[in-house]
Amino acid sequence: MLFTLLIHYMHREFVRWFSPSLGREMEMLVFGHGGTPVLVFPSSMGRFFEWEDFKMIDALSNQIENGHNQIFCIDSIDKESFYNKAVHPTVRMARHSQYESYVVNEVVPFIQQKSGTDYLIATGASFGAYHAANFLFKNPWKFSKLIALGGAFDIKSFVNGYYDMSVYFHNPVDYLQNMNDHHTLERLRSMDIRFVTGENDICKEANFYIHRILNGKAVHNQLDLWLDGTGHDWPWWRQMISKHIA
Repeated sequence: MLFTLLIHYMHREFVRWFSPSLGREMEMLVFGHGGTPVLVFPSSMGRFFEWEDFKMIDALSNQIENGHNQIFCIDSIDKESFYNKAVHPTVRMARHSQYESYVVNEVVPFIQQKSGTDYLIATGASFGAYHAANFLFKNPWKFSKLIALGGAFDIKSFVNGYYDMSVYFHNPVDYLQNMNDHHTLERLRSMDIRFVTGENDICKEANFYIHRILNGKAVHNQLDLWLDGTGHDWPWWRQMISKHIA
């Protein structure tokens, strides 16, 4: 009797280029050889290797090795924007806007070219969930699904009481409430939007709040509340992403 042994392996690729939007080199890791692409935003001031270090990639190994998903883990510039207390909030927001240009005009086209599809999942944990949600809501024709893990979606605590239109347009809990454009809302209504949090997550109420805002706009979204002491940390996020990636 002849047995065939099929061995799966995980493709891992380091990618780097000089970003015209940011004026410096940016790095990413790509895992997988095919399947639906997933854009991963790291948590607060996190790096492109964060999901590998915290075993989120291991949690998705079956999806990746079997060609169901290709994971694109990009770098943050949070230290230069939201967390840069040495500069005025206007400078912080301007730097974040450059990051937005990098993601939308450089990263997304790279993913589309590499994956051969326009369907793109945005995800992240904690502050990465904010980034994933904000990018999807502001650029709904670039994304198709959101998996926000333990996120908070109000950035006013980062700007020391300062408020202008640049803050407003990066603050989902503000601009979503005033969103009335029919085409944009219809696009959001066609998406798969998921907020995942735990009963002991420090950001739990933030998830309930944005869930209610979207419901008020008739934008269907799923709020998945985990019980049994679930909190705000990587062991829970590994389980959550495994459930919601499919």
